[in-house]
Amino acid sequence: MAHHEFAMPVTEAQARALKVNDTVTLQGTLYGIRDATQIHLFDRGRSTRFDLRGHAVIHTAPNVKKVPKSAEHPAGYAPLCIGTTTSDRMERFTHPLMRRCGVRLIIGKGGLREGSLAAFGELGGAYLAIIGGTAALETTWVEAIEDVDLDDLNPESLWKFRVRGFGPLLVAMDSHGASLYSEVKRHALARRAEALASLGVKA
Repeated sequence: MAHHEFAMPVTEAQARALKVNDTVTLQGTLYGIRDATQIHLFDRGRSTRFDLRGHAVIHTAPNVKKVPKSAEHPAGYAPLCIGTTTSDRMERFTHPLMRRCGVRLIIGKGGLREGSLAAFGELGGAYLAIIGGTAALETTWVEAIEDVDLDDLNPESLWKFRVRGFGPLLVAMDSHGASLYSEVKRHALARRAEALASLGVKA
């Protein structure tokens, strides 16, 4: 296990250096994205003025407050709660997010599936896991909402956060074909088989 401190954006080599059970802390820029954002980008042909190449995205639809623009709140929004949502339903967007937009790291909870694991291997990326119930802590890692695009989708806009010490996050899927979620599933199925066998039940 190793810890990686990344000033965003990162290179493909940096992303490929990550291995399952490593930890990562991010500094600088982090983009917030969710279901509607990606539906509009990849299904409805919209585009963004943001350059996402080499960056990390977090699956979120933040709770924000509209405020006057200022040095503290350059986008006119104050972050109230930047919580992470479940990633699985956004599985189909991993490949286009990486291929078309150049995203390297995806942050979420609950994991992604085999298609995403293949995309990480092909294009050079990783999935960084956050456990549920940590939104209050995550919010303290966000210094400001610097900008926002596709804001007609609010709160599922495309958010540009300025972060400091965002982490440590756990590398749960890497570019080498490893996935903590696959390991947990294999272990659970083995334990299930053992339990059924001990009861004389055929699986």
